[in-house]
Amino acid sequence: MNLLSQLIIIYTAALHVYILWLEMFAWTTYGKKVFKTIPEDQFEKTKVMAANQGLYNGFLAAGLIWSLFITDVTWSKYIAIFFLACVLVAGVYGAMTASKRIFFVQAVPAILGLLSFMLHLN
Repeated sequence: MNLLSQLIIIYTAALHVYILWLEMFAWTTYGKKVFKTIPEDQFEKTKVMAANQGLYNGFLAAGLIWSLFITDVTWSKYIAIFFLACVLVAGVYGAMTASKRIFFVQAVPAILGLLSFMLHLN
C-alpha cells in the first residue's frame, strides 16, 4: 500500500475514532457544541441512539486500522477499499439525510483514499 493511501486511511480512521468518542462518551457534553442544529433538550433523549452510531463509527475505524496491519499487500488493499467504501456510503447518506457538511467531513476523505488506490495501481 502506498504512503498516500496509508496517510489518508490513518486520517479517516482517526476521524472515526473521534466520532466514536463524541457519540458514545461526550454526546451530552461536547456533542452539544459540535451538533448545534440539534435542540439542547434532545441530547439526553438521544444518548443511547448516538452511542449506537458511535459504535458503528468505531467499527469503521477498526477496519481501516486493521487494513494497515495486514501483511499481504492485495488483501490489505481490498480491506482498505471495502472500509473506505463503507465510509463513503455513510458520508453520502448522512449528507442526504442529516447535513450536507457530513459529505465533506466523511465522504471526501473516503473518496480521496479510494482515488489514491486508483492512481497507484500497486
